[in-house]
Parts: sequence; structure tokens; C-alpha cells
Amino acid sequence: MDNLNHQEPSHGRTNESPKTPVVAIVIPFPCHSHLNQLLQLSCLISSSSTIPVHYAASATHLRQARLRFSATNRLATAHIHFHELPNPSFLSPPPNPNSSSKFPSHLQPSFDASLQLRRPAAALLRQISAAAERVVVIHDLLMAYVVQDIVTLPNAESYVFSPVSAFNTLCRDKAKKPSRQKGLPSFEGCYTSEFQNFLSQQTDFLSLPTGTILNSSRAIEGAYIDLLANENKSRYQNIWAIGPLNQWMVCDSENWNTQHKCLQWLDKQAPKSVLYVSFGSVTSMSEEQIRELAIGLEESGEKFIWVLREADRGDIFAGDEKREKVLEGYEERVREVGMVVRDWAPQVEILGHPSTGGFMSHCGWNSCMESITMGVPIAAWPMHSDQPKNAFLLTDILKVGLAVNRWEHREELVTSSTIAREVKRLMVSKEGEEMRKRAVELGSVARRSVEEGGASHLDFGSLIAHITR
Repeated sequence: MDNLNHQEPSHGRTNESPKTPVVAIVIPFPCHSHLNQLLQLSCLISSSSTIPVHYAASATHLRQARLRFSATNRLATAHIHFHELPNPSFLSPPPNPNSSSKFPSHLQPSFDASLQLRRPAAALLRQISAAAERVVVIHDLLMAYVVQDIVTLPNAESYVFSPVSAFNTLCRDKAKKPSRQKGLPSFEGCYTSEFQNFLSQQTDFLSLPTGTILNSSRAIEGAYIDLLANENKSRYQNIWAIGPLNQWMVCDSENWNTQHKCLQWLDKQAPKSVLYVSFGSVTSMSEEQIRELAIGLEESGEKFIWVLREADRGDIFAGDEKREKVLEGYEERVREVGMVVRDWAPQVEILGHPSTGGFMSHCGWNSCMESITMGVPIAAWPMHSDQPKNAFLLTDILKVGLAVNRWEHREELVTSSTIAREVKRLMVSKEGEEMRKRAVELGSVARRSVEEGGASHLDFGSLIAHITR
């Protein structure tokens, strides 16, 4: 790991080494999907240009990001400089599955602790800027407070990375205006007041960036990307939609962990016959809801892979991981048609497998992009944050999915009969087949967007040209 202890350069030296023209420093937010997307971007910049890339996070979250990164071969050859920032102290309580809100409030201590990274991040910026002609800081939009000291460096400029959809961003920016989308879910219940306070601490510093980078594609939501640029020209004067980031990593598919037990099980199934069920790394369900989901999957009669694990704590390495409970004898009873996975699952590989025909998801943007690019339709069950807007985008606008549970019914128990009905609707009905065809078509367009001449490929080239100008 890089040593952050340094001395300020002596300005009296006459034989200093020539400075590096451009250096990129990447600052992620300490939550899995955020860490992962910015690590993908770091790999992309490093392998596609001569720009040195520095990825800086607290030691705990840096370890987490590298441990779970799927494109291991790309990471090994990317020559990224990893910096362990000092671990701020924070509580790491278990999730509360019985909370009335599904927002992962148990992670709030780790979110608040990230504010303490301002000083070590500033020290790293000063250290690197002394040896570079230009320093480009790419930071998660939730780390704007941490990188605010960039204004003290005359050779530095910042770019905000948005890990959410352009559609969600547009809805948020227009939250006080009447919506033109019929049925658009409200923001009520999406966030806790504590997280809203955390967001407000970032707002004052989101006017500083030179440009905005989106993990999205004009092939998927071009109209909303254009609306963002047109309706807030001062903030989105420079906007680059370079996603889907997971597709830039697809060349590493031959290095995927094909030995994972669920992929071996998928090899034995018919094409498009399996429903993949996963609600991300920070979602918790009550035992009652887990039982209803278990019964619903069984009653549907459709084959499935269900990732059932406790939501991440702020520090995933602290304490023993609790195993979520399911019905007694359930896994033995369904073993001919289903598999329950209780550890970290290779999601991209599962979605890309020919036997996977549907995805029951919380609709986090990372999962949405992975599902779309693999041509897999979604059974949407949003839980918090940007997920209700993403679910609406998929089901009501792009029409590549259906709603298991609408946002206005979020506090109601989703019954086994509802789950069984929606699973069958997605997997074996004519309506579901039409969704699958649209998903395949949209996935094909999204994949082509990162190829030479594609919209995302052109935007990425424009981004590199801009930061090396």
C-alpha cells in the first residue's frame, strides 16, 4: 500500500524530476455498489489511457472493494495505485429487518464517519499535486464534502461521479415541481432524515466540479441525459455518459469464477428458465417476509437461484455474519428446482448465463444496468433510495420488467400468492416473453454503445480528451 507519510517538496531544488502531465485520483463512497462502480471506472481509465490512477478509500472499504471485484484479471493489469486512508472510528451495528423503513440506517455511522476523511484526502491531494501538472479528482457525489479542499490547489479540478440513473437525478432536481410522468413514485420513505442531513452536507460542494460522469448510456436513457444538460446547464455543462461500466469489463469473462456452485447448477438448466432473486448488499427483510418469499418461489413452480444473506454492516469484516432464516426443510424440499445461496454470489456471471431468464431485484442502479446489458427482464421490488424511480423507469418507461410491489404499497406484506403470480407472469406468460424480447433488444443496444463508435465509447473518449487537454 502507498505510504501517505510525505514531506512537502523543496522549492529550492534545481534538478527536480519532470512532473507527470495528468494524474487521476478517485474517491469512492464507502458502500458496495459505489465502491464497485468507481473501481470499474478506475480500471477503465488506467487500461485505456496513460493517465496514472490513484484509488483512495479507508483501509476497511478498500479491502472490501478489492475482495468483491469480479473482473480480477483487469484489476491485476490496470496498475492502479491504491491508497489506504486512515480508518475513521464508527459503530457497525447489524441491520434491523423489522424496521418500518427499508433504508439501511444501520450504515449511517459509517456514512457519517466518511466525513472524517477530509483531512487525509486533502493531504493525499497535496502530495500528488506537487508532482503533477494537473490533478483530476473523480469523486462520488456523496464525497463532495470530503474533497472540498481541492479549491486550494491551483493545478487541480474535480469531476463528480453519479452512480444513479439520469432519470432519478432529473426527478430529484425537479422534486418541487409537478411531475409530468403519470404514476411516478414519490420520494416519501426513500431516505431517513439522518441521511437527508448527510446529503445536505454535500450540496454546497456539488457546484465545484468541472463535469459530471454518469454510469449510464444514451442508448438507455438518452432523453433524460439531454434533459439534465438542458435544464441545469451550469451544473451539467460537461456531462459524460460512459456506462454501462460492467460492459467495459466484459472482456474478462473468460476469467469469471465458473466454479461457483450456482453457475455449475445453471449449466444443467434449460435456456432462460431460471429466475435470479437478489436484493443487493444492504437490504433486510423481516422473517415473515422471507417466509412469504420462500413459499411464493416454491408455489410458482419456476426454477430459481435465491441469494439469501444478511445485509452488509458498515464494516463487513467486523463480527460474525448472521445467516438469514428460511422455512425448516425448505432447501431440501426445493433442491430439484431451486438453490439458496448464502454467501457472496457472482451476480454479473449469473445474469449473463444463458439459463437465466429473469431477475427479481431491489432495482439498485448497478443491478439495473447489469440486468439490462445482459438482456434479462426484471421483477421490480424497490426498497429505498433511488430504487423506486429506477423501478418505474424499467417497468413503466422502458417496459423491460414488471412490478412485484409498487412503492405506494411498500409498508404492506407482499404475500406468497402475489409473488408466485408475478414470477409466473415474468417467466412463462406471453407478456413476460415480450418483456424479455425488449430486454434482449435494449441489452444489445447498450452493449454496442461501449464498442468503438458507440455513444458511450465516444463519451469516454471525449472525457479523456477533456482531462488531458
